[in-house]
Amino acid sequence: MIVYGIKNCNTVKTAVDWLKKHKVEFEFYDLKKGITPDDLKEWSTQVGWETLVNKKGTTWRQLDEKLKSTITNERNAISLMKDKTSVIKRPVLVRDGKVVTVGFEDASYTKIFLKR
Repeated sequence: MIVYGIKNCNTVKTAVDWLKKHKVEFEFYDLKKGITPDDLKEWSTQVGWETLVNKKGTTWRQLDEKLKSTITNERNAISLMKDKTSVIKRPVLVRDGKVVTVGFEDASYTKIFLKR
């Protein structure tokens, strides 16, 4: 499994700590290194671009209102996420090419990774 995130993001840190604590194996990929439009398109197809664009985060809030108003479709959202990877909701967990989950919620991770 690959955890896509940003090292200094508190949500990513929390998710990574949770995964380590529960001995879930993963590789980490720093989104600051960039992400391909193909990956973003695939994720968008699986979970929707609306899920991937973090409209509650600092990066979104700092965007120009005119730019924000153009993020109404997948093409524009992918372009934004490629150019400003910090606007991607994090972390994005991908296993075998499939998005497992986006973001972090303890209950969701427990349900996904600690199936009992």
